[in-house]
Amino acid sequence: MTTTDMPRPVDAESGRAVSKKRSGKAGSGGLRRAVAPTTLLWILACLYGVPVLWFILSSLKPASDLFSYPLTLVPHNPTFSGYTAAWRSANFSQYFINTTIVCVVATILTVGVSCCTGYALAKYDNKWLKFFFVCILATTMLPSEVMLAPQFLVVRDLGLYNSLAGIILPAVLTATGCFMFRQFFVTVPDELVEAARIDGARELSIFLRIMVPLSRPIMLTLAILSFQWRWNDYIWPLLMLNDPSKFTVQIGIQSIVGAQNINWSVLLGASVISMIPLIAIFLVFQRYVMGADINAGLKD
Repeated sequence: MTTTDMPRPVDAESGRAVSKKRSGKAGSGGLRRAVAPTTLLWILACLYGVPVLWFILSSLKPASDLFSYPLTLVPHNPTFSGYTAAWRSANFSQYFINTTIVCVVATILTVGVSCCTGYALAKYDNKWLKFFFVCILATTMLPSEVMLAPQFLVVRDLGLYNSLAGIILPAVLTATGCFMFRQFFVTVPDELVEAARIDGARELSIFLRIMVPLSRPIMLTLAILSFQWRWNDYIWPLLMLNDPSKFTVQIGIQSIVGAQNINWSVLLGASVISMIPLIAIFLVFQRYVMGADINAGLKD
């Protein structure tokens, strides 16, 4: 006779009780561990967010209320007069067009050149390429002000002074972009490239059809950073441009500041207006900045 041991109802109930107890302990332990980092993140968010919130709310205050005592965070009589005065006091529409042209063209060229350079530095074994990569990284150790004079002389000799092209070309090659793409392409398995070569794919086809799609998160990240760098750039356009019709947004904001008197309400309104495109770019593209599956198409 064959007998089968059946679990007793008491044993089953005790097992469920033990599992619930263990899961409860694990949940409480995870909750306790999450309290400290969550609190730290909220503190950092307040440290960064409160000044920005004060800045935006101050732009809604009349000029007479900005320095009234005691200081208040929320405006008593909110007004958009600072925004309208800022938009009318300068040719902001032309400034926005000029800055948009500079940012879009410079960003596209920066991403393309950095992607090509990073791929060559990561996937081709040559001692001169390694030396070239070290030279590129060495440029990050120099202050940007040190390179202003030689850059200005080169751009002037090329006949690009007082033109938007003179602002765009020096910003195309960035050490940060080359480093980002190089470090990403290093993590791409060489087997993926070798498999494509065995299938008869050429180097250009491998780069355009395999490497470029895989590097989309890096491309979008660098595009956001490059757009932000070019939009907020002030020193280089100030040196290169002397025609008011070619001014960028940051130079336009500086032109609002008077020599003897500063209309803070107008200045705050113009500063908030200049922030809107950057915020919009980040909100639109932030969901595309994610980790890439670099092992796609490979089998273990």
